[in-house]
Amino acid sequence: MNWPTDWKFLLDWIAPAAALVIAVALGYLAKFVIVRKITQLSARTETDLDDLIVGAIERHIPFWFLVGGAVFAARLAPITSAHELFARHVASALFVLSLSFVAANLLTGLVERTTKKAGATFVSASLTRNVLRGAILVVGGMMVLSQLGVKIEPLLTALGVGSLAVALALQPTLSNLFAGLHITIAKPLRIGDFIELENGVQGFVVDIGWRATKLREPQNNVVIVPNARLVEMVAKNYSLPETDQTVLLAVGVSYGSDLAQVERVALEVAREVLRRQPEANPDFGPVVRFNGFGDSSVNFVLVFRSRLFTDRGIIIHELIKALKARFDAEGIEIPFPQRVVHVQRTSSAS
Repeated sequence: MNWPTDWKFLLDWIAPAAALVIAVALGYLAKFVIVRKITQLSARTETDLDDLIVGAIERHIPFWFLVGGAVFAARLAPITSAHELFARHVASALFVLSLSFVAANLLTGLVERTTKKAGATFVSASLTRNVLRGAILVVGGMMVLSQLGVKIEPLLTALGVGSLAVALALQPTLSNLFAGLHITIAKPLRIGDFIELENGVQGFVVDIGWRATKLREPQNNVVIVPNARLVEMVAKNYSLPETDQTVLLAVGVSYGSDLAQVERVALEVAREVLRRQPEANPDFGPVVRFNGFGDSSVNFVLVFRSRLFTDRGIIIHELIKALKARFDAEGIEIPFPQRVVHVQRTSSAS
C-alpha cells in the first residue's frame, strides 16, 4: 500500500470536510443564539410582522449555512472545475427552493394575519392560502429547473397546451375553484359567519375550500355546498354588517286590557330579563310597539337585540316565561283564539 499517496488524498479532503462541519455548526449557532435573540426583541414590538418574518426563515437558516458551506467546500475539494460548477448549480437550486418555501410561509402567514384583522372568528381563507402556496412553489420549482440547466420554455409551452385540455376536462372542478376564490376575495361571507341559504339551510361557515364550502348547522351537522352553486344562491348573512340582531317577539293581549299598563309592564319585564341575559345587547333598550287589532287580541311586538342570531332562542325563552308570570300577576289576559258567532233567528210565516 502506498501510504504517502493515501495520506495525501485524505489531507486534500480534510479542509473541505472541515469547512462543511464549520458551516453546519455556524448555522445552528445562528438559529439557537442570534435568531432566538431577535425573536425576543421582536416580541417586544407592537407589530407582528417581524414575528412572521423570523418564523418563516428560522428553520431554513441552518440549511442555508449548509448550502454555503457546500459551495465553499467544493472550491477546496480536489475535484474538477466541471464538478465544482455542477455543485454550485445544485447548491443554487436548493437555495432557491428553500427561499420558495420561505416566501410561501411568509405570504400565507400574511393572509392569516389579514384575515384575523378583518374580524373572522376562525382562521379563514384556507383556499387562498393553498392556492397562493401552490403558485409560489410552482414558480420556485421552475427557477430550480432553470438553475439546473433545464430549458423551461418547452415545458411552459407543453403546460399551456396541457392546461387547456385539463381545463376542458375539469370544468366543474375549475368552476368551483374560481367560485371559491371569488368568495374568499369578495367576502360576501367569511369563516365564522352564520348564514341562511335560499333552500332554508342555516349554519356557521367553517371552511371555504377549493371545491366546496362547509356549513355547520345548529344541530351540529355539516352541510357541504359546492362553491359554484353557492355563489348563484340567494344567501342571507346574519353576521354582516354586524353580528347584533334585532328580534321581534309578537304578543297579544285582550281587548279589555289597559294598553298603557301593558306597555309599562312589558318594558319592565324586558329590561329585567335582558339585563341578566349575557346573550342580549345591553346597549339597545327594549321597545314596545302596538301593531294591530287581531280577531281576539290587541297585538304588539317587543323589540330587542341579541348579540348573535343564535342567541335569539334563549332570550325569547326567558322573556315568554317572565311575561306570562308578570301578566298573570297584573291581571293582564293573553286571550285564547276565539271568534264570536251571531245567530240570526227568523220567524216562519204561519
